[in-house]
Amino acid sequence: MTPSTKRSDRLDRPARLAGAGLVVLAVLLDGCGGAGNPLGNPSTIENEAVVGNQKLSFIYFQNCVNPIFLAQLQINQGGVTSVNSCSASGCHDNTNGTGGAFRVIGQAQPLDLGSLASDPQAARASDMYKNFYSAQGEVVFTAPLDSRLLAKPLLRGVLHGGGLIFDSTDDENVKRIEYWITHPMPQGQDEFSSAAAAMFTPADPASGACNTQ
Repeated sequence: MTPSTKRSDRLDRPARLAGAGLVVLAVLLDGCGGAGNPLGNPSTIENEAVVGNQKLSFIYFQNCVNPIFLAQLQINQGGVTSVNSCSASGCHDNTNGTGGAFRVIGQAQPLDLGSLASDPQAARASDMYKNFYSAQGEVVFTAPLDSRLLAKPLLRGVLHGGGLIFDSTDDENVKRIEYWITHPMPQGQDEFSSAAAAMFTPADPASGACNTQ
């Protein structure tokens, strides 16, 4: 072996050792679910199954919850108060909002409650349903006050770029959202169920007031 060959072998040895290390790392990571790119995410992620199949009420949402997102509410940001709506541009507006995953289409038109059962597919394609679906995505069914839909505007242990919206859980808007979350439709019935009538007084969504307790 010539001196130049020995020198080349010494220079190549670290590269070979590094390559072997990467192979071992890839094998170990693959055993943990990291198939493919050893530095990437697992190829599959298993989430816990949802228990039960109850739905929140679309009717109560349209009549009692969605209006909260459109209302001009007082905001407290570090002691400075102002007025704005959740659906405003720069907040949760569906087009220009910067408020995370929760989105509101401010111009969503209310649906005819009498047509929901006869044409649910059309209802689910509407802008109002998109608001319903987005809000429901911020809900923890078994813990309303831990739901982002309430925890953020109440500043309950989480940051909210929009500041403090509701001073306490006694706020009428908080009560409406909490009531919506804790009164799902009966087991086996969809989100358009007529059982939602019991969520109003008198028991008529067209004329009744929104229950909160």
